Amino acid sequence: MGSYMANPPIGHAALRHGRISMPGADYFLTLCTDQKQPGLTQPHVAQRIMDELQTMQTDTTCDVRCLTVMPDHLHLLLTLGTRLSLAKAINRLKAKTSASLGAHHLSWERGYFDHRVRPDEDRASIFHYIYLNPYRASLCTPAATWPWFHCCDADRAWFEPRLDNNLPPPTWLA
Repeated sequence: MGSYMANPPIGHAALRHGRISMPGADYFLTLCTDQKQPGLTQPHVAQRIMDELQTMQTDTTCDVRCLTVMPDHLHLLLTLGTRLSLAKAINRLKAKTSASLGAHHLSWERGYFDHRVRPDEDRASIFHYIYLNPYRASLCTPAATWPWFHCCDADRAWFEPRLDNNLPPPTWLA
């Protein structure tokens, strides 16, 4: 018989239902500001987010594969390290960047979206989604580079050759 839940979780509890934290696994994450208020792309805020993720990489909390900071959310593909669980790593990121957000009257939304990327799943489509997000949102023109995109060195070797002089190929934006 299938598993029936008398009181299925709702809201953020539903996002946590079935969540697995596996060191060495890749996770596609989306973290939003509370009430989807824009401001993450203020240079001081975006740089603080990127700096903290670099620190988390240095101390083996995670390996950041790629990320894009958008005005009201952050898309991130990372490989979870052995130091912290996924929930604790995200809580750390939010805690360490909350003062920078607060200086612009922002705060993080309570939860976050995560998808554990299975070994046989195509990462290129996730990279494309993260990379193209600011272009599809019309935050920059196809002739400009988004300043708050990051791709790690190991992945840059296969991802950059897909670009057109570090810009999205026209076929990606069609």
